[in-house]
Amino acid sequence: MSPYRPMDGHAPTDPALLARPLDFIQQDHYREREICGVLDRAAALLPCSKPELEDALAFVACELPLHLSDEEEDLFPLMRRRCTREDDIDRVIARLREDHGHAATDAARIAALLRLLLAVGRMALPGEGVELARFARHARRHLIVENAIILPLARARLTLSDLRSLALRMAARRGIMLDMDTVTC
Repeated sequence: MSPYRPMDGHAPTDPALLARPLDFIQQDHYREREICGVLDRAAALLPCSKPELEDALAFVACELPLHLSDEEEDLFPLMRRRCTREDDIDRVIARLREDHGHAATDAARIAALLRLLLAVGRMALPGEGVELARFARHARRHLIVENAIILPLARARLTLSDLRSLALRMAARRGIMLDMDTVTC
């Protein structure tokens, strides 16, 4: 179990949490789940506030690409090196990478749709709602695999050296200098 108390997902993940990179990734997952709730409300043609839509846009356009890179470029390769044959991690990662490819493509369309909704100040049309709901549904399914399989295995298999490397690369991706002495499990 993680030693930190998760935030509610209503704000971008605190960069100070980069010192505990798996906790940072887990918090990003809370955030993504919260954004899925906003997208579901918009998809159901329920009113969403301008700040909620702006928050969803910021996540989809800015935070999600960083999160996907954290996993694709750093976490998954570390997992492949540290997991055992019995973990069957290659199959899981192959599925997640396929999902990431779709997410990256779909995120661009969702971001464009959110920009449109914000620019014209209207709710989603029914067809747009279908697209928003599909994106949220796929994201939630993906999060289930990451939270139930990837993060527990990462906590069990990755070394302190792996976690430090992961933390430094995630911080660098965000333009943040991280003090190695602050990086913990």
